[in-house]
Amino acid sequence: MADTPIDPLLRTEASSQRATFLELFLDLVFVFALTRVSQRLVEDFTSDQGILLSEAGQTLLLFLALWFIWASTAWATSTQEPETLAVQGVVVVTVVCSMVVAVALPEGFGDRGLIFAGAYLAVQYGRVGFFLLATRGRSVPGDPDTPRRVLFWAGMTTLPWLVGGLAGENVLRGVFWSIAIGVDYLGFTLGWPTPRLGRARHGGQPFAGEHLAERYQQFLLIALGELILVTGISFSSTEGAAFTPARSAALGLALLTTVLLWRIYFYRAGHVLPNAIIQARDPTRLGLAAAYTHLVMIAGIVLTGVGYELSITHPFGHTAPAWLIAILGGPALFLAGRAGFEFQVFARVSWTRVAGLVLLAASAVVVPVTTRLPLLTVAGVTAAVLLGVALSDLRRAWGQSPEQPAPPV
Repeated sequence: MADTPIDPLLRTEASSQRATFLELFLDLVFVFALTRVSQRLVEDFTSDQGILLSEAGQTLLLFLALWFIWASTAWATSTQEPETLAVQGVVVVTVVCSMVVAVALPEGFGDRGLIFAGAYLAVQYGRVGFFLLATRGRSVPGDPDTPRRVLFWAGMTTLPWLVGGLAGENVLRGVFWSIAIGVDYLGFTLGWPTPRLGRARHGGQPFAGEHLAERYQQFLLIALGELILVTGISFSSTEGAAFTPARSAALGLALLTTVLLWRIYFYRAGHVLPNAIIQARDPTRLGLAAAYTHLVMIAGIVLTGVGYELSITHPFGHTAPAWLIAILGGPALFLAGRAGFEFQVFARVSWTRVAGLVLLAASAVVVPVTTRLPLLTVAGVTAAVLLGVALSDLRRAWGQSPEQPAPPV
């Protein structure tokens, strides 16, 4: 009797752990998407009224929608064979719909609200629909009921997404979309528990932890690339005024900060994340948890880019109190996410992360003093704090054997 053939949808030990070219193509769409987030934030910060909490909340909702699309796609390609037609089709649908989401994002709380919501829902339904069509008549390995679970949860969020998109009032749109994105994240985290079907059995199928870790690393590099992109465009956008000493100094600080964020992330937790997921007692739990710490770090990088765009444009200008949210809050948010990420990988938090957070918070607390300083000086303070964290890491590692991961789960 012949051996039962292995279904090509099922990941095996022989499956490549590297991201496919199609997945990297998807990442290019998200480079553009992150620039739309930055553009919206810069417009909020430089408006006549200054940034309002409601506007910041709106941009956060749009960013969370973007991250959910990317993270759920990375999870799909880490649990199924990404070279198969079914999974490649899922990624292609995501590429097309994500581009529409990104284009509509700057006016997501304006005239393009319904377009944004419709494109977001098209990702959810289109991916599952293509997968079911491509696997029609075949036995789906692992947990074959997962597509039905995802459809059930997408159905629960369809009405609030569409009602929010149709609502003419931003507050009402924000309420409905907050409910929708909260339900989406809850379902993803819990494994889409569904009546009569229960939760998805994440542990019941092969899970490419190294692949998922690489995808997180790649998206963080995308965010750093977006930081370089927005600051470079800002520096070169003013004819004849780009290479002034003040603007050049601001660009230099932006590049230094980019390098420091890269160094702080990859030393050492970011470097050993693949091994951490493989060695964890519950790789699925660690893989899901890492999605949220990377979300915080990437949000911090985007906000940092906005801060440096402001400092390049107004190096010696008046520092509005709200601008401190970007200039000091961005690096602080990154360090907070990096501290949580370090705990996930090593079950401890370095004192340098806490010290950096305290210094940045102290700089923000003394608003009357900080707002009297030029933006360039405040940007220099944040770069100095990050440099101190990076140098402390270097000093601790000097002459020591590379630390190995010890995840708490």
